[in-house]
Amino acid sequence: MTTDLEQRYRRMAERGKYQGLYQHLRGMKGQEWQTTFTEVESIIGFELPPSARDHRAWWANQSPALGHSYAAAWRAAGWETAEVDMDAETLTFRRSRHDIPSQFDLDELLPPLDVEWPEGLSLRREDLCEDRM
Repeated sequence: MTTDLEQRYRRMAERGKYQGLYQHLRGMKGQEWQTTFTEVESIIGFELPPSARDHRAWWANQSPALGHSYAAAWRAAGWETAEVDMDAETLTFRRSRHDIPSQFDLDELLPPLDVEWPEGLSLRREDLCEDRM
């Protein structure tokens, strides 16, 4: 379940200057994406500012509340930067451990067991996860 604040940051990322990066990361499969600064520029449709190439801090995983639209784009999409190589102009995005999918698959969350459900038990497996979905 997302909070109102998280939803507001996602809406800002969807409409912001770095919306292309946000959309790209939201569509990514897997847990990691190794890329280059040039590829990021291709996705966003414009050149990164000089500070992105000059200062490692530009790639920091700041809270969207700090107002940096580029960090808000990847953070709101559920990703973090890692392994930034300023000389090679490469970096790795990793899916954030704090990213919670909007939909859960019940079988992933609570795998079915090959046991009989106790007779007379009023609680179903689905009821255990109902508040989480």
